[in-house]
Amino acid sequence: MKTRITELFGIQHPIIQGGMQWVGRAELVSAVANAGALGFITALTQPTPEDLSKEIARTREMTDKPFGVNLTILPTLRPVPYEDYAQAIAESGVKIVETAGRSPEPFMPTFKAAGIKVIHKCTSVRHSVKAEAVGCDAVSVDGFECAGHPGEDDIPGLILLPCTADKISIPFIASGGFGDARGLVAALALGADGINMGSRFMCTKEAPIHNNVKQAMVDADERNTQLTNRQLRNTSRVFKNTVAGKVLEIEREKGADLKIEDLAEYLSGQRGRIVFEEGNVDHGIWSAGMVVGLINDIPSCAELVSRIVSGAEEIIAKRLAGLTGAAA
Repeated sequence: MKTRITELFGIQHPIIQGGMQWVGRAELVSAVANAGALGFITALTQPTPEDLSKEIARTREMTDKPFGVNLTILPTLRPVPYEDYAQAIAESGVKIVETAGRSPEPFMPTFKAAGIKVIHKCTSVRHSVKAEAVGCDAVSVDGFECAGHPGEDDIPGLILLPCTADKISIPFIASGGFGDARGLVAALALGADGINMGSRFMCTKEAPIHNNVKQAMVDADERNTQLTNRQLRNTSRVFKNTVAGKVLEIEREKGADLKIEDLAEYLSGQRGRIVFEEGNVDHGIWSAGMVVGLINDIPSCAELVSRIVSGAEEIIAKRLAGLTGAAA
């Protein structure tokens, strides 16, 4: 199954595992790469740029296939040396970067000088157009269904993807709500060149998180996520647990007077890290998409990718061809 994305990044299948804080480590990224898809190390999971360089080297020991690094550029409670992380990526020899959050424009000279292809995560058509204008090679378009930050426009993928296809000429990936063969076929039909999966890759054997988290996602349905930080215009989709419920309670109490400091104790990334490491799913906030309603097992990355690709080929060859009378 060749698309503009497989050709651009030199991968076998049009499936991407994007950056995920505390999850995008060598074990998962290398397994995704070895399955013929494209995995991304999450730069800010590593405490320093030097640690990121070591994680890149560790991933290379596990795969000889293409992989990339995600650099998410967002306001943080503690300053992050983004320029140093970008330089570490450029010096590592990695040739694919996924950026997210703010515009990657300030970092484009560094990446382009190192021969790096850049895919930027966008939550709107206008952001995708801007990403193309500043020189990004591709974009990953997040619909309202996605885990993490879905933007503030609340546009689901069914509308956002074809709208994006009408406005840009570079390849793009569909993100948010994808987890099986049906999603891949739908994304291709809507104009995308492949799919990005985060929550679905969290529920794989190689994902370096506690099995309690994986099982909670398997047991969940499509209603088990909720939106936080809406009043701060920094909306996040997270798994519905007791801490997320406390955040919503504070948001209701504070109303228009809400400040980020009111929520800092509960939004701490370190609490989320403990969730993934120790398996107490109610200890902190953690991202999850509505696609949890489609997650029913915990396969290996190889099994998951193979299942999606073969299933998509079967849908295209049999069901869709049959609808037009072209079936053999």
